[in-house]
Amino acid sequence: MRILFDSKDTKFKSKFGTLCENEGCTLNIHIPKSCLTKTVRVIFNRENNDPFCVYYMQKTSEYDEYEVYSCDISFASSGLLFYYFDIETQNERFALYKYGYDMTNMEDGELWQLSVVPLGGFAHGDFSGKVMYQIFPDRFAIDGECNTKNKLTPFSLHTNLSDTPNYLPDEKGIVQNNDFFGGNLRGIISKLDYLKELKVGIIYLNPIFKAYSNHRYDTADYMTIDEMLGTEEDFSLLCDEAHKRGIYIILDGVFSHTGSNSIYFDSEHIFGNGAVSNDRSPYRSWFDFQSYPDKYTSWWGIKTLPCVNENDEKYRDFIIRDEDSVVAHWLKLGADGFRLDVADELPDSFILELKKRMREIKYKSFLIGEVWEDASNKCSYGVRRKYFTDAELDSVMNYPFRNAIIDFVSRKDNGYGFKETVMSIAENYPQAVLNSLMNILSTHDTVRILTALGAENVPADKSERAVFRLSETEYEDAKQKLFVAAFLQFVLPGCPCIYYGDEIGMQGFEDPFCRMFFEWSKINNNDILDYYKELTSLKNEYSALGAGSISVEVISSGVIKLVRSFAFHVFTAYINVSGSDFETDFVGKEVFSKNCDTVGNKKLIKNYGFILLR
Repeated sequence: MRILFDSKDTKFKSKFGTLCENEGCTLNIHIPKSCLTKTVRVIFNRENNDPFCVYYMQKTSEYDEYEVYSCDISFASSGLLFYYFDIETQNERFALYKYGYDMTNMEDGELWQLSVVPLGGFAHGDFSGKVMYQIFPDRFAIDGECNTKNKLTPFSLHTNLSDTPNYLPDEKGIVQNNDFFGGNLRGIISKLDYLKELKVGIIYLNPIFKAYSNHRYDTADYMTIDEMLGTEEDFSLLCDEAHKRGIYIILDGVFSHTGSNSIYFDSEHIFGNGAVSNDRSPYRSWFDFQSYPDKYTSWWGIKTLPCVNENDEKYRDFIIRDEDSVVAHWLKLGADGFRLDVADELPDSFILELKKRMREIKYKSFLIGEVWEDASNKCSYGVRRKYFTDAELDSVMNYPFRNAIIDFVSRKDNGYGFKETVMSIAENYPQAVLNSLMNILSTHDTVRILTALGAENVPADKSERAVFRLSETEYEDAKQKLFVAAFLQFVLPGCPCIYYGDEIGMQGFEDPFCRMFFEWSKINNNDILDYYKELTSLKNEYSALGAGSISVEVISSGVIKLVRSFAFHVFTAYINVSGSDFETDFVGKEVFSKNCDTVGNKKLIKNYGFILLR
């Protein structure tokens, strides 16, 4: 008989998930009577097995062939803890570890994780469960003339919005990313009613500050809107008009590096006072020169993206502390928060100071981090990050959910991997973070979801990928998979984020093919868009889908059951991608379904079918 303990089951751990400081919780471990147990201890460690504390467990009850040992735990300060059990019997003494998803094992396995987080350190609940919408500003919408008067050169402007973005290197072998389509802020303003109809509550904008490239992750001036996008007045108007419609605006904060062609670095000697053009520049201390001015630290070795030292006092003053710092300037103009590009490369102290400054300026502000893995225990450059234990971030980009959804819908996973990923994230993340996770299926850095689900044979040649479109058969199959994937995206905890154009079925492989101009001609009589509108209405209507608890059960290979509950409301979803029909009892009121039939008192869920019951 196996010793029983599952940290995700309240029978064994009375409080699911993380604990707040000084919050109590009871641990219960079930040990077979045949073990003849004498003592049980639970050992809590910090990093690198550094001992932290020990709790002795007492026998509190017994049933059938088991004895239950229990203890009450609480912790006065926040931090990431790892624990295991030390058990002494009449015949031996051994350590008990986590094994697999919910099992235990003697002397071999993993430690259980427990995050203790600050009370009330995360974003206001106004952001929980909101529908997000990500916009790549150059490629969304145009209103008025495109201003290129002071645009950093060289650049080109497409006259045909259906063009494929330039992807070929120049004569030096460099992909310049300097071709533009002319999308602007007033174009976004003109489409706010479209987004309101889609029930969007948060708009996340890729970088909008002055830069050389079309992606604008090579910031030239943090304090200026790129002239091709518009003016500071346009930005304020965008925020005002969005707020009138109940929509928040989140900006991209690119603070790990600047552009080489910028006020601050000035490799092209255009601005006149950058670190390269002036050896006494006020920005010189921002950058790490090994041999001035030609050899310096750059982001992933890309010379056009020189890294900054976020611990430099002058840099922190400029970005965070000054009265009109970058953070203060844009929040006061109407922004509601930032998404931190490559958060893993920003020091914890920098993120925490930025977050505190944001809260001082605008209490209801929102800070999202770009983290591709489980952010609760992420190690970056040999350092365990404190995103949640120090309440640095309110949310993160949720790539684990994305990967789990795609693998499940594509039948690379029979459901057990999906269950483990979803429940591990739910256990490891503070509830406030879980409620506001940026749940994605596509981003500017990934293959578009329809292409990811439909492309059976990915062309090896980039020129073939540039023009690739799904065949009619592939498209119809991908669309059915998309309906399931988007349903999961919307019923899971957090904020489902629509990457612009996914809602109308846009296609494209990796950057820049996932960054085509929005195909506005496709918004009429579009069944994918109609479907997304149903999902956004669903998410907005039911609070249990935004802030409720989550449980996942694998019914059979390719069939899963999700339960979301909040207060007295319980929603149950069945999802079938098994390849054959699945029959289940019809209990509750049907709220939403696809590819389902009623057969007597049962529901017949066909392949790529699902149902949500209340």
